[in-house]
Amino acid sequence: MTARTFSPGSYLPQWLRHYQKAWLAGDLTAGLIVTVMLIPQSLAYALLAGLPPEVGLYASILPIIAYALLGSSMTLAVGPVAVASLMTASALQPFAAAGTVEYTALAVQLSLLSGVMLLAFGALRLGFLAYFLSHPVISGFITGSAVVIAVGQLKHVLGVRAPSGSTWDTLVGLVHALPQTNFVTLTLGLGSLVFLVVARRYLARWLTAVGVSAKTADILSKLAPMAAVMVSTAVVALLRLDISAKVSVVGVVPQGLPQLGLALPEPGVVGQLWLPALLISLVGFVESVSVAQSLALKRQQRIAPNKELLGLGAANVASALSGGYPVTGGFARSVVNFAAGANTPLAGVFSAGLMAVVIAFMTGAFYYLPHAVLAATIIVAVVSLVDFETLKEALHYDRADALSLIATALGVVTMGVEVGILMGVALSLGVLVWRSSRPHIAVVGRVPGTEHYRNVERHAVETVPGLLALRVDESLFFANATVLEDRIEDLIRADTAVRRVLLVCSAVNQIDTTALGVLTELNKSLAKRGIALELAEVKGPVMDRLQHTALGRALQGRVHQSVHAAFSQG
Repeated sequence: MTARTFSPGSYLPQWLRHYQKAWLAGDLTAGLIVTVMLIPQSLAYALLAGLPPEVGLYASILPIIAYALLGSSMTLAVGPVAVASLMTASALQPFAAAGTVEYTALAVQLSLLSGVMLLAFGALRLGFLAYFLSHPVISGFITGSAVVIAVGQLKHVLGVRAPSGSTWDTLVGLVHALPQTNFVTLTLGLGSLVFLVVARRYLARWLTAVGVSAKTADILSKLAPMAAVMVSTAVVALLRLDISAKVSVVGVVPQGLPQLGLALPEPGVVGQLWLPALLISLVGFVESVSVAQSLALKRQQRIAPNKELLGLGAANVASALSGGYPVTGGFARSVVNFAAGANTPLAGVFSAGLMAVVIAFMTGAFYYLPHAVLAATIIVAVVSLVDFETLKEALHYDRADALSLIATALGVVTMGVEVGILMGVALSLGVLVWRSSRPHIAVVGRVPGTEHYRNVERHAVETVPGLLALRVDESLFFANATVLEDRIEDLIRADTAVRRVLLVCSAVNQIDTTALGVLTELNKSLAKRGIALELAEVKGPVMDRLQHTALGRALQGRVHQSVHAAFSQG
């Protein structure tokens, strides 16, 4: 037996083992551009989560490096995002006051729980969870979250205090607080909103018109929030609007890298936070995989869902280790990272290094940053997440999916993020069961001159007198077995000459215990009337289970390889 030699390189991620010098320029450029974008986002999303601004910065260093080591996407940008920030605030507000030490500690432990869950899912190879939440449910959840986030930020734009609670309570509170509007704050907030909206819609087009390349123009338009932050901060500092006009500013942001440490949550905390942590994990994972896959396809790359679980899990544990809160892949940052030329996760590592420099030496520059401008950046970012296109398509194609989307969005807006997404998942599963309980059952006949069999209501086909052939386009289980039985009985009553009932099982992947019982009794009932029950095109795994049952033994000699073989006996 030969001894295995230790090779440090074997423990490095594949992209790093095979790194090419030609990739370095693109990674450096992307890392710099994403950092410029990440600074205002980190501060804004920490505000959204109810946390001190430095916590958002802390969540933008180690998590990026951890994901780079274990994730599978070459261009996904991990860090604080709007939806996870909202979910964090929603999860923690019942247990502590926003901004307090206890609240921040709970946010760190929420990140730890989420990370451990994701790592466990990855170790168990549960990457298929990416497909557990349907697209309409995710779209409805994000749309509802965007509305909640935007409404919650209006108080900062107006410079007033509004009660926390439901979206409706917040709106009512804002209406009552309108007379106390700080007009200087409103000017800063509205000015930033207008600038960001105009930049998002028109800046790239204007830059292209003056000769800037389309790629560069697109990237510059996405960096508009940083310009808004720099200009507004300078204005407030020069005019001392924080004193003369009572403009709310970020204030002191502690300078220095975060201290590393990990406090394990107590059992009581786990009991309070496990469900929010699970929902944050699932939503963040699904959102990240969707973004990563869409970008990977543009370069003919592949995403490994199980590695994504490990990468995101490690990122959240790293966030907790460095005093951060739950993180996931961000859509806007990932698109900018991709467009800026990122070739590997080294771009993220560069970005993390630059963020560390900012935190260590430059946090004093954020003192005069107005909350109204951060709120404006959040509003503009989340409004773009409202997904009318999916709703329009669902209304046209599948009303049940549209109902899931609308119900999820309304649930989030009226009852909170956890209840909203649970409603959406429950409704999606309910729709799935409802559809399966109403299987398409077609009477089939032979296309003349062929061995093909089609629905008698859609095609000109030949039938055999006395033979009723039914194709069941669904697995048989407790919710639809009696529907099949009722359909057979109705058809037999309509045609008293039937002597053979043939079930075409080409679409049947499973027959559960309830359906087995129904078919067994149906076989006995038909036999008493001189009618034979037969099966055709039964799949191997289904037949393996059937042959050891009373029904399987009773149907010996009446299970046909093909529909044509069954018709030929007629």
